[in-house]
Amino acid sequence: MRAVGLGACVAVAVSMLAIVALRWASPPTTAFMLGHQIGAWRAGTSAAGVRYQWVDWADINPELAVAVVAAEDQRFREHHGLDFAAIRDALEERRREGRVRGASTISQQVAKNLFLWPGQSWLRKGVESYLTVLIELVWSKRRVLEVYLNVAEFGDGVYGVGAASVRFFAREPALIDREQAALLAAVLPSPKRLDVSHPSAYVRSRQSWILSQMEQLGGVSYLDDLR
Repeated sequence: MRAVGLGACVAVAVSMLAIVALRWASPPTTAFMLGHQIGAWRAGTSAAGVRYQWVDWADINPELAVAVVAAEDQRFREHHGLDFAAIRDALEERRREGRVRGASTISQQVAKNLFLWPGQSWLRKGVESYLTVLIELVWSKRRVLEVYLNVAEFGDGVYGVGAASVRFFAREPALIDREQAALLAAVLPSPKRLDVSHPSAYVRSRQSWILSQMEQLGGVSYLDDLR
């Protein structure tokens, strides 16, 4: 029991130090990127490795930030990491229809991508919730969104808007236009299955919906109050 307690204390201390450091430092990699790279090595497909290029907030078109909020977490500005209303709705839908629907916020996705592993389990969800609360306590909302834009997967092995903008549009993220921003956000639910280069009818319809939601959020002025 003493060893377990000591291990838990060390894990908490390390996670706190890492999150404090990442308030200012750009992550050199993430748990998801490492997992992808290891999978590529095991499969002998080193060419299918990770594309990742950190881009500072000032060098990202604000339309990209609004697009991912519109697509993934429209209560991002209001909640404190965990969206209990969305969780309640997802649980009710699962009870009523037997369908599993995600209710993860952008903050939760940042915690998961940085530190955890894919898949579903109560253990992982509990650790994710702890890390999410810690991130929200230490980082600003703008920092959470900046990190998310840089670590989210937009294609198979394509992480962050820096790599995605160059890979799919041959331009830097500062030069991405509104429609391209919505198209990138449209594939976020399943970036290995949905394709920015050859968007299906579903992706195009989702892009249109995201564009309308961006307007409802107020466009780039939505970002003015992020602290």
